[in-house]
Amino acid sequence: MEVDTGLTAWVLTAASLVLLMTPGLAMFYGGMTRSRGILNMMMMSFGALGLVSVLWVLYGYSVAFGTSQGGLVGDPTEFAGLAGVMSEDSVGYGIAGLPDAAFVAFQSVFAVITVALVSGAIADRAKFTAWMIFAGAWATVVYFPVAHWVFAFQGEDLTDGGWIGSRGGTIDLAGGTAVHINAGAAALALALVLGRRRGFGREPMRPGNLPLVMLGAGLLWFGWFGFNAASTLAANGTASYVWVNTFVATGAAMLAWLLVERLRDGRPTSLGAASGVVAGLVAITPACGAVTPVGAICVGLIAGTACAFAVGLKYRLGYDDSLDVVGVHLVGGLVGTFSVYFFGSPDAFYYSAAPVEGLFYGGGSAALAYDQFVPPLVVMAYSFVLALVIAFAIDKTIGFRVSDEAEADGVDTAEHAESAYDFGSFGGAGFRARSASPSPTGSREEVSA
Repeated sequence: MEVDTGLTAWVLTAASLVLLMTPGLAMFYGGMTRSRGILNMMMMSFGALGLVSVLWVLYGYSVAFGTSQGGLVGDPTEFAGLAGVMSEDSVGYGIAGLPDAAFVAFQSVFAVITVALVSGAIADRAKFTAWMIFAGAWATVVYFPVAHWVFAFQGEDLTDGGWIGSRGGTIDLAGGTAVHINAGAAALALALVLGRRRGFGREPMRPGNLPLVMLGAGLLWFGWFGFNAASTLAANGTASYVWVNTFVATGAAMLAWLLVERLRDGRPTSLGAASGVVAGLVAITPACGAVTPVGAICVGLIAGTACAFAVGLKYRLGYDDSLDVVGVHLVGGLVGTFSVYFFGSPDAFYYSAAPVEGLFYGGGSAALAYDQFVPPLVVMAYSFVLALVIAFAIDKTIGFRVSDEAEADGVDTAEHAESAYDFGSFGGAGFRARSASPSPTGSREEVSA
């Protein structure tokens, strides 16, 4: 089969965009964390990047995309070590003209960021080694199989793969179920096992670096176009359509979040803007090919509003999801997947041959309701239970949480012997002398070092 160089270039470029999302997530999460835990938070994303990339080659790809075993898991030995998929003439995992190696690359970065997303729930209190063990175990028994359920389309008529995407009818173009609902449920389990941070609900826990949060959100928004648009596995009008829906839904979600803040709190915030961006990206991910641009705006508005209120549930229910993975990714993922039932339009450029007819477009069949509501809830339960078991086992053996003393002093110092900011260099005599020097205008101004 002849390689389509244009499609290959697009998919590899998109894979690079999605790869950039994990460092972007590290910035987004790191900036939201208090100053003494920023490095530990960022290291959890980078740790996932290194670990999952290796596991993906060894067996992850085979578990996710090997020959389906009853719709539940791929054959883990079929492509172990990527055997048989990296040759120059290995073309056609159901995609005409696309080298299998390009598909391997594209899916690998989805696995990485899904694992990294979970870490936001345990900021300021987790041992790095314990996190790495959890990340590897959860990727193995949860993400890789769930990716098979959702993304593995096999057989001549593409109905012999995973039970959700291939054998079922759930519409989830880019991973609302496999990525966001999956990660959000695991995050809730981790938050419950580790417990609350010291002072949670009593002391202010302000973000340590809001410009870093906004930079991270911007990188996520940028990379997400590869995440969604390239999930069509085409370089055509469908990908363009998905790009536009991704863009407009995100803008609508940000506006909705800021409006909630303005009405509820009196002021819109930069943290709210960044959080609204991510909420919109999450929600449009499953629906980006199944709704019209106006429908995408509606999805964004609903997601921005719902997630803005959902992040406050942790205070009412008493769990400490540090960086709101549950409120944004779990809730946003559910909103996006459920929204297809309501806003799915036959006029949308969905990748399936069968048009989608949501409730607001004269459809809303019982079959569509089942497909959009039941499988996501199954994934949520599966991920939550297994994450709870893995985290509990780690906690009872090597311990998942740092000591009270380490948490009070700062997890960066305790776990990495580093700090994000070298404040000592700002307190020397040279700084004080410069601060006391007269300015050219004759007034005393404090000059920053």
